[in-house]
Amino acid sequence: MADISQESGTKSYAATPDDKAAKHAEAIAHFKKRNKFGLYFWIPMVWLLFVLFCAVFAPLFGLPPADEIDWMYIKEGPNEVHWLGTDSLGRDMLSRIIYGGRVSLTVGFAAPFIGVGLGLILGMIAGYYRGWADEIIGIAIDTWLAIPGLVILLLFSVVFGGSLFMVCFSLGLLFIPTAARITRAATLNYAGREFVLAAKALGASDFRILTKEVFPNIIWPLIAFILIDIPIAIVIEGSLSFLGLSVKAPTPSWGGIIAEGREVLSTSPHIAMYPTLVMFLTVLSFNLVGDAIRRRLADVREGAI
Repeated sequence: MADISQESGTKSYAATPDDKAAKHAEAIAHFKKRNKFGLYFWIPMVWLLFVLFCAVFAPLFGLPPADEIDWMYIKEGPNEVHWLGTDSLGRDMLSRIIYGGRVSLTVGFAAPFIGVGLGLILGMIAGYYRGWADEIIGIAIDTWLAIPGLVILLLFSVVFGGSLFMVCFSLGLLFIPTAARITRAATLNYAGREFVLAAKALGASDFRILTKEVFPNIIWPLIAFILIDIPIAIVIEGSLSFLGLSVKAPTPSWGGIIAEGREVLSTSPHIAMYPTLVMFLTVLSFNLVGDAIRRRLADVREGAI
């Protein structure tokens, strides 16, 4: 109903329920339109799903083993037998790229999760308890950052060998300091909030407060951190292959195949070109998808506030 005021000789009308509902619906439509994923998300997402599908279901494609040598085709280009050609030992390039994706993607996903998992524990302890715990963890992180990452990778490679697990674990250690600092900053932000103080007043244990009250609120910065580090881990693994610090032959990885192809780059460029193209598209796709998801998470958090 209209609210009419005649004291000043003018009419003023209050918003009707229909007007409020229309404005609310318009705000929701604008929010959905602003947060709608576009082609820059879906095209790279399709490529990532395709690469993941090939890596997971590689045995179902009927490809020759990645280390099988075909003496009839040595350093041959694409043909009817080997669609992407063969390498310098006569091994099928398509098979090696697909099976190599298993190694590269495993490292890409596992290393950031290992780093975030360990950094999460340290950061939450430092940000929640502060005091001496914060000082000790801070000194340990600063000391760890002072050691060059290449030295750490060399140490683990020499002592423990170049197994897939050790490559993932050693790379994961490099992500711990940044993950711990992100977690500490987020924990400091929520440790003094009213809902945490209320949980303490009700007698909740520190473990319950950290897991039920603090962790759900700090998970979003860590998700963004993981999305950034997945392509970084893939690139680092490829770089390690050039130094002989990644998985050992004959197990293929994208970086290892590229490293082998550089020796015959002038005569058989396809050996290095195809895995380089696949790695480039995969890393680019992860970056595009990660950027889109980070923007969406930021808008969701702003909308929640």
